[in-house]
Amino acid sequence: MKLNIPKDARFIINTLNNNGYDAYVVGGCVRDAILEIEPKDWDITTSAKPEEIKSCFKSNHIISVGEKHGTIGVVINKKVYEVTTYRIDGDYNDNRHPESVVFTDDIEKDLARRDFTMNAMAYNDTKGLVDPFNGQLDLKYMALRCVGNPDERFNEDALRILRGLRFASAYNFSIESNTAMSIIRNRKLLNNISMERIASELNGILCGKNVNFILRRYKDVIAVLIPEIVSTFDFAQNTPHHNKTVWRHTTAAVANIEPDNLLRMVMLLHDIGKPLALRTDENGRDHFKGHNHFSAVLAKTALKRLKYPTKFIEDAVTLIEYHDVRFSDSKKQIKHVMNIIGIENFKRLMKVQKADILAQSKYMQDAKLKNLNLACYTFEGILRRNECYKIKDLKINGSDLIHLGITDGKTIGDILEILLDNVIDETIKNDSIDLKIKAFEIYKDINN
Repeated sequence: MKLNIPKDARFIINTLNNNGYDAYVVGGCVRDAILEIEPKDWDITTSAKPEEIKSCFKSNHIISVGEKHGTIGVVINKKVYEVTTYRIDGDYNDNRHPESVVFTDDIEKDLARRDFTMNAMAYNDTKGLVDPFNGQLDLKYMALRCVGNPDERFNEDALRILRGLRFASAYNFSIESNTAMSIIRNRKLLNNISMERIASELNGILCGKNVNFILRRYKDVIAVLIPEIVSTFDFAQNTPHHNKTVWRHTTAAVANIEPDNLLRMVMLLHDIGKPLALRTDENGRDHFKGHNHFSAVLAKTALKRLKYPTKFIEDAVTLIEYHDVRFSDSKKQIKHVMNIIGIENFKRLMKVQKADILAQSKYMQDAKLKNLNLACYTFEGILRRNECYKIKDLKINGSDLIHLGITDGKTIGDILEILLDNVIDETIKNDSIDLKIKAFEIYKDINN
């Protein structure tokens, strides 16, 4: 086997070799190269100690922030390559970081401390592939397996639990049985991990091609992060619109939408309020009126706890709040929603609604999709014709109202809102003269 190592990474290996040290590319770059995926980064491991690495590259810019743990950043052509000394990790007392590291000159001891067999491989052009834990074989059979005892690996670093699910989701791998059982058994260790790191791994899980299976098989792990989903797991929906539990519908909806962090999170959380909204009629049929509001509130709580960015939370909550709006080709309705949520979120909403419909039963599905397509067509027409749907599109503004003698700021805002509603409802044209006349009439009504 021969891997195509980039020239700058090869330069680092050759420089270390020429100074009497062993060196290999290692970890994820080797994994991806074997899978014929372009690696994002090329990390190097070496028998050289940190001071020796710095000496070898004294002509290059050096980043020493990771030196305590044996990592030196070597900058070549404005790109940072992490060069790390072979090491053995000490005890992990916080389920995340080793208390200490001991440097070694044995590559296999370094590989033994890594998380999964597919990440415990090293390579250079001289010695070829170093693979003491059969990572290449696991790649061949698309299996995710811990290096050594999985309980030990996850207790060392609990984030590996989510990394494992992310790899399985992204690469469409199965998880070896002992590793799978250990993931579930040790899931509560995730409570010791920072929310920022959890959110990053969760995004990766949600955007993987195998996300539907991972969410169903490892729902109890995801529930450690988002306990709000637990009530949906076995929650049946006695309605012809659905033929799955809320959770099975949810996982299908997540897989139905493009792998975008925001959109996938919206689908994960869009129905978590259904159990709170349940009402059953005299015929035994379930109804969930208002579940979008419950879902939006729960989603906001969960996303804030996970420390997602404010804009991400706002957009997610907005899309969840509006995901159950029943659209057709009503231009008035579409413009009102566009005014409230904006163009970008309206585009996202169309994708959310399609993913939701496709995860439902076949009952009235064709009609729902037809109405959604009509809404999309109408929306695109509004944009194409630059039709008025927000205040700044009006042929009148605050300055015009001031010239009419209306000076109170709140009153000006109220009048513009009413004018916009009238234009959208087509009870008045978006014409400056007509709008000024109407504005004066509204002002007199307000002050009577």
